[in-house]
Amino acid sequence: MTIRTRRPRRLWPAAAPALALTLVVAGCTATEVASSVSDDTVASVTEESDDTVVTVANIDTADVTAADVLSGNQDTHDKDDDDEYDLSEATTIALSGTTASVSGDGATDEDGTVVISDPGTYVLSGEYSGQVVVSSDADGQVRLVLDGVDIATDAGAAIDVQAADEALVILAEGSDNFLSDASSYADDADANAALSSAADLTITGSGSLTVTGNGNDGIASSDGLVIQSGTITVDAVDDGIRGKDYLVVRDGDISVTAGGDGLKADNEEETERGYVLIEGGTVDITAGDDGIDAFTDVVTTGGTVSIVAGGGAADAVADSGAKGIVAGVVAVLEGGTIDVDASDDGVHADAYLHLAGAEVTVASGDDGVHADQELQVSGGAVTVTTSYEGLEAEIITISGGSSDITASEDGVNAAVSGGGASEPNSGDLTAQFIVSGGTLVVDGGGAGTANDGAGDGIDINGDWTQTGGTVITSGPYGGGDGAVDADGTVSIDGGVLIALGGLTTDLDLSAQSAVQFDTSGVADGTSLTVTGADGTEIGSFTADGSTSITVSTPSVATGSTYSLTSDGQTVATATAGEITSTQGAGGAGGGAPGGQGGGPGGQRP
Repeated sequence: MTIRTRRPRRLWPAAAPALALTLVVAGCTATEVASSVSDDTVASVTEESDDTVVTVANIDTADVTAADVLSGNQDTHDKDDDDEYDLSEATTIALSGTTASVSGDGATDEDGTVVISDPGTYVLSGEYSGQVVVSSDADGQVRLVLDGVDIATDAGAAIDVQAADEALVILAEGSDNFLSDASSYADDADANAALSSAADLTITGSGSLTVTGNGNDGIASSDGLVIQSGTITVDAVDDGIRGKDYLVVRDGDISVTAGGDGLKADNEEETERGYVLIEGGTVDITAGDDGIDAFTDVVTTGGTVSIVAGGGAADAVADSGAKGIVAGVVAVLEGGTIDVDASDDGVHADAYLHLAGAEVTVASGDDGVHADQELQVSGGAVTVTTSYEGLEAEIITISGGSSDITASEDGVNAAVSGGGASEPNSGDLTAQFIVSGGTLVVDGGGAGTANDGAGDGIDINGDWTQTGGTVITSGPYGGGDGAVDADGTVSIDGGVLIALGGLTTDLDLSAQSAVQFDTSGVADGTSLTVTGADGTEIGSFTADGSTSITVSTPSVATGSTYSLTSDGQTVATATAGEITSTQGAGGAGGGAPGGQGGGPGGQRP
């Protein structure tokens, strides 16, 4: 399969206010599906960007863990003891204006430039208007201990690691350090960041570092970049922090303001590189373009991440393209707390996306969470407060966790990415919606209103298969839009489905029945309970103004009579199995879809 690494830039109106829904379902529990990847998986994905082609092996599904993804990526260079050094063996460099006083070996003051030529430990302090250049061809770490440094230069990078086996920047305990570079760089400049490294770079220590990237990036490494600790503030006219091969945040307190991307890894030549990993710490990003952009993978296992991209959803501008998190191949959000406010997609993967345990909140001007191929939610909590479409992918699997989705168009859209606006032929229904566990609450397309053309609660351009979990979907009624819209079969054999609004397709009730109530006289916000003839409570929820409500649980039996009550008073009764779709004739046994709903996603009016 072929996946292009840069997506069309689209932006559309924000969603309507979120619908407040509550659910208590008797006798139903969510099931969890374990994430694993077979050792003999050898499918490949090809990425194209300009003239670069990358083949990514061993990933052909969103059902991958953080460990699975990282096991196929380049190992990081850093070590646990990188913040340790022996002051008695260090060379000290006292900076003052345009001069530097060097005490020890391995460094010289060369007419306004400090040149470090050997591995070792170098302790720097003072104010300086020149550059610190590292040019070491020998094996071994070059450790730069910043202990109260203020380097502001117009000559280029403030610290320029031109050559080293490995470079460390250690922020001394209790120290405040500042780096500021030139206002512009030549197009062919090798170094174009305030802190620039041509070697693997580690930033560690407990002090603080403030970096101002006046001419381009703030912090950049043309190899790998790891931030272990420290308080780091970056303000850059282009990208904030960039590691070409990988960018890893293990801990620290990081704040980035960037005209371009906030955090970035952009190796386009090697499949195991170009990834971003966040394990811990606090990362606060305000970016003119993408918040986090990885050419291959984005993985989170911990930490707290806050992103405002492109001004956020409230400042949506057509074709801004600023996304919160972008992965060129796969994104696995397995841990941490992530808050995204983006003018385009909130979280986006060009191939696969797994929400596997992180607490994710998204406000988006386009899709809340989007994968071109496959999206899985298996754990954690996902809240999309504002979006055009909430969850979108060709294959969407809900196997665990809790998801609360609000969208002005389709709340959930399973469709071939970039598909045309025409309705699919029956032989072309490749999209899938699979539910085996978890809880999904959806408010889509102007829920509870006669809002034809606004979108659906859940729109599947293919088959809907549910064997567990709980799905509450709310959508408009009338015309071709509703709470449930599937071009294939809606098959339920386990779990709970509550649809508030119209059904634009029939339900296959051969395995599990459903009951449908006329709620045209029920006021919005009314607390409702479904009970059987024997008084057994089936479920409870809050009305949204819809004219019909459909409920399917394993305990609903075809032919039995059920009541819908509010405060102990019956507001409607219905016989299970007598289901009517908005288009076509419904029936107790289901059957062929009662009419085609909306076309594939990806096309905007």
